[in-house]
Amino acid sequence: MTRRPSVDQAVGLLEGELRAGQRALADLGTEDVWQAFLRFGRRLFDVSEASDGDGLLFQYGTYSFDGSPTFTVDLTRQFQVCDADGDHDHYVQVHCEVRYGTGPALEALGSFNSWFFHDAGDDLEEWAQELTALSAWTAVRTLTPTEIRVFQEQV
Repeated sequence: MTRRPSVDQAVGLLEGELRAGQRALADLGTEDVWQAFLRFGRRLFDVSEASDGDGLLFQYGTYSFDGSPTFTVDLTRQFQVCDADGDHDHYVQVHCEVRYGTGPALEALGSFNSWFFHDAGDDLEEWAQELTALSAWTAVRTLTPTEIRVFQEQV
């Protein structure tokens, strides 16, 4: 039986997918980041079997998290972490933030979010196709990000 990676390995595995083409983060386009995130999203981890134990989040909007407002596509993987009794303790989120700056066209896209959970019976490929059919995706998929940031947080 193949052993699944632990949540502690998630950031490194996402960074590995982003570097798979042997390019620096600064050289990646939006489509490159999305394809790397989907490869990362297809990988199954050693997590709770709860229906929300392993989820992917696609969200975008104009935010000012750490300074000036910027249009951001945030690709997130969320893992449920359980205590010794198997009860929910907290979540770990691994983010890949793709930032673009601002402008009327980006601000006009508003904000949006969509979740996918591996054990909820949905199909990852269908979810991804629905997202790439969005008009907002058409607007950003060919843009060059101003910054790509990968990080992990506990929520």
